[in-house]
Amino acid sequence: MKYVPIFALILLTLTACTPQQRSPDEIRRQTAAATSAAARDAKAVAQGVVEGIKQKGPVNINKASLEDLKNLPGIDDDAAHRIVDNRPYDSSYELVKKHLISKAEYNNIANKVVTR
Repeated sequence: MKYVPIFALILLTLTACTPQQRSPDEIRRQTAAATSAAARDAKAVAQGVVEGIKQKGPVNINKASLEDLKNLPGIDDDAAHRIVDNRPYDSSYELVKKHLISKAEYNNIANKVVTR
């Protein structure tokens, strides 16, 4: 997070160059708030990068384990069992055609499943 102090320095410089007359306390308060927001945003970006690296890509519904299927949004234990019990699939949309999951549930996972 070495970028946060640099950001704070830039913010402080820009704040000091504004045409409004502000007290040093007001400038410190605004700088602290901006630095806090930048630190929070940097942490969220770092967490997003880690999550992105951990993701394995789309789940192959013809080969996925029950646990992998249950990790899909909206897929509970019963739905995962139905998916496994009705294999193989030619397309992921067969989950809807065979009434294994609803269209709404499918829409939540459509870009996360494949049938390779």
